[in-house]
This record gives sequence, structure tokens and C-alpha cells, in this order.
Amino acid sequence: MTMDRAALAAVVDHTLLKPEATAADVTALVEEGAALGVFSVCVSPTFVAHAREVAAGRLEIATVCGFPSGKHASETKAAEAARSISDGADEVDMVIDVGAAKAGLFDDVRADIAAVRAAVPAGRVLKVIIESGALTDEEIVAACEAAEAAGADFVKTSTGFHPTGGATLEAITLMARTVGGRLGIKASGGIRDWPKATAMIEAGATRLGLSATAAVLDAATPAAPPQSPDTY
Repeated sequence: MTMDRAALAAVVDHTLLKPEATAADVTALVEEGAALGVFSVCVSPTFVAHAREVAAGRLEIATVCGFPSGKHASETKAAEAARSISDGADEVDMVIDVGAAKAGLFDDVRADIAAVRAAVPAGRVLKVIIESGALTDEEIVAACEAAEAAGADFVKTSTGFHPTGGATLEAITLMARTVGGRLGIKASGGIRDWPKATAMIEAGATRLGLSATAAVLDAATPAAPPQSPDTY
């Protein structure tokens, strides 16, 4: 698969989730994202309304829920998601209870996701962060199956805050094989250059979470010049 700069930008969630971020930082994020041609900006819940106002319809607004630990009551996650939707979020990226997955409690994982799905109405996108670096292959598969059973739209690798690291090609390949095109797949965490970004797409990712978006896009591989037809 060959991707150009514009095509990659169109699947990027341009992300700012640093605790020290300010409203001015979010304004700059939105303006940069619009200039780069990204799909969305992803901001903390308290900045959703501000991002929506600044974006003025130029791009989608994504946010997070139960972030970054996932160790929140399902009711709390659902309430947080509902508030973000009310504030204007188009997409919500929720974190599962990774400990429940590690314990094999996938009915609990599914119920947790379903509670948030109920708060994110049809027409708004729910992505489920499984923290793939902390899971075995078997747990990754089971977490993806739980997300699909609960009605999620996407499965996502990572928060970017966990010490096990971010997206890997192995995890993306396994997630793609598990959901079989029925759900989107978001690669997030540690994607800081063009080769890694495009490799994630080739492995099956349909969305990328990037914070170093401009640097990644500026390093895009130039498109090959058109070939002149042979003359005889």
C-alpha cells in the first residue's frame, strides 16, 4: 500500500492529552490540525467544548474516558462519556479495566464497555483502548471480542501513558485478524515517524493517534513521479 501525506493525515487523531495543557494549547492544536488536514483532534474531556468552538466544523472532536488507568466505576465512565457528548464530542476513546482483562474477567470487561456504549449514542463513535502492551496475545483477542460484543466501533492499542509502551505491529496485526474489518483499529502510542505510521496502516490500522503529527507528515515519502508511456 502506498500512502501520501494527505491520505495519512486524513486518518489521524491529532492528540493533546498532557495534564498541563491549557486552553491556548488546545486552540493551537485545533488550528494546526485543521491546517494539516487531520481527521480529528483528541483532547481531554474538560477541553471538548472549547475544541468544538474553535474547530467550527473544520474537523471532528475526540476525547477520552476513564483515562488513563481505566480503574473507574462503569457508571463513572458512562457519566463522563455522556458529558463529553453533551459538550460536543464526536468520538470517545474509553479505557478498559486492564486488571479485569488480566484476571480473565471478560464478561466484566464487556459490561464496562456496554455501559459506556449506552452513553455514546448512535452516530457517535466509541473506541475501546485495551492497553495491548500489558496483555498477552490471548488477552488481546478476548478484549477485542468483548469490545465487539458490547457494540464498540473501534479497538485501540494504547493510552500512551502505560509503562509497557504503545502500539506495535504485532498487536495491530492480531487485532485486525480478530475483528476482521468489522471494527476500526486505532494505533496509538509511540508513533513518531513516517515509516512507523505507514507500517501501522499496512498492518491493519484504520486510524492513528499522533501527537507529533506535523513531524510525521513532514517526513512523508514523496510520491513517485508519473511514468511516461513507452513510445515505439
